Amino acid sequence: MAIDTPSPTSPPTPAPLLDTPRMSTRDRLVLFVLCAAQFMVALDFSVLNVALPVLGADLGMSQSALQWAVTAFALPSGGFLLLFGRIGDLYGRRRLFLTGLALFAAASVLATFAWDPASFLTGRALQGLGAAVIVPTGMSLLTTTFAEGPARARALGISGTLMSLGFTIGMVAGGILTDALGWRSTMGLLAVFALIVLPLAPGLLPESRTPERPHLDVPGAITVTGGLLSLIYALTTAADHGFARADVIATLIAGLALLAAFVVVESRTAAPLVSLPMLRRRTVAWGNVGGLVTFSMMSTVIFVLTLYLQEILRLSAWETGLVFGVQGVVSVVAGALTPRFVSRLGARRTLVLSLTGQGAFISGLVFLNAETWSVWLATAAVSLASMFHLGAIISYGLTVTSGVPDEEQGLATGLVTSTQQIGLTVGIPLLGVLATTADDLLSGTRTVMALNAAIVLTAAALVGLGLRTRQTAGSGAVEAEALGSR
Repeated sequence: MAIDTPSPTSPPTPAPLLDTPRMSTRDRLVLFVLCAAQFMVALDFSVLNVALPVLGADLGMSQSALQWAVTAFALPSGGFLLLFGRIGDLYGRRRLFLTGLALFAAASVLATFAWDPASFLTGRALQGLGAAVIVPTGMSLLTTTFAEGPARARALGISGTLMSLGFTIGMVAGGILTDALGWRSTMGLLAVFALIVLPLAPGLLPESRTPERPHLDVPGAITVTGGLLSLIYALTTAADHGFARADVIATLIAGLALLAAFVVVESRTAAPLVSLPMLRRRTVAWGNVGGLVTFSMMSTVIFVLTLYLQEILRLSAWETGLVFGVQGVVSVVAGALTPRFVSRLGARRTLVLSLTGQGAFISGLVFLNAETWSVWLATAAVSLASMFHLGAIISYGLTVTSGVPDEEQGLATGLVTSTQQIGLTVGIPLLGVLATTADDLLSGTRTVMALNAAIVLTAAALVGLGLRTRQTAGSGAVEAEALGSR
């Protein structure tokens, strides 16, 4: 990555820390509403995992059917993101955000009081649909409310921290709630969150949409939504049953074919769902590569490490929760510090540095063994890796959305959030399965960690090369120059 050399006639001056304007009370409340909604969705990704065996016994779901408790949420939440991001751009982000919150609240109530598998899975699917509305419109409202620069960096830092915490806290809270109150309390918690945020949002959030109202790209919506749904189904099913199943192979091929058709459609339509010139921006393309890698690889680490701590070291669910509790505290610190690094280094350099740090500390997990002292190694390594992971989350969001006009923020943030959801989906079936299917879980864990670290470090190098351009130190923003199709 190119490093600027200061002019001999103008010696460099130290970059300021973070010159962020003080937020007004209203800005704080807007940020609270948007971050609470993102936290709620992140919580939903993990809060149910440890409750699945109890849930299955209560509702009469077979072991093979339990995967649908996760897949029913993942399919619509990942498949409809781009579509709803664009609909929000055209018809009003605030209006759609409120609709998503109401749908999520109603779906969580349905899942809480489900009386059979069908009613429960319907609730989960509607939760996923609500999440597909909330995530891109909420992110668009955040980036259009807070101006590009330090204010947006701070807002994205807080949002990214809470999202990471939501995923981690969900695993811990799910076990505690299931043991104390039963599996229904995990869904009830989500309903309470939604019902707290929903009354606050209408009076606080500003409406925003594009000034023009082009027609919605229906062929693009059909192909990209069908492609994402097919891929997410294939990958989540493969996580439990492997890639050899006929339905996994068929949906994987169909997903790739539909996404290829989507590219062709978008190149020929006047009002595309995704602007191909936007995808040719180096910040958008390489920023999303960094986001995909950081999410997919970190979710795999957490999944495999949870198995290792409980199956190899024989830690209880509570003790395992403490390990991830330390990780959560470190993530909060990272979320507070990352905007300062962005201010000094710029978003691109922070992204490359964060990916490098994440990969380096994940590599330390290769040395895990069956001795009890390994819990300290696991705690330190995953916490420090998570610190850099948080830096990558914040800086990749800034990298992708910087320089994008407000009328296209839904497109840009739709790509950001699609990357998040796909990253959370693909890592475990692609790498986590190596640990769960290995003859020896310990050797499988080491193999996964070694491959994981290698992928992250390789991605850091590639992203660094892809984003290489002249950048002013301490600017705190990604420059808009040289971002075209060159």
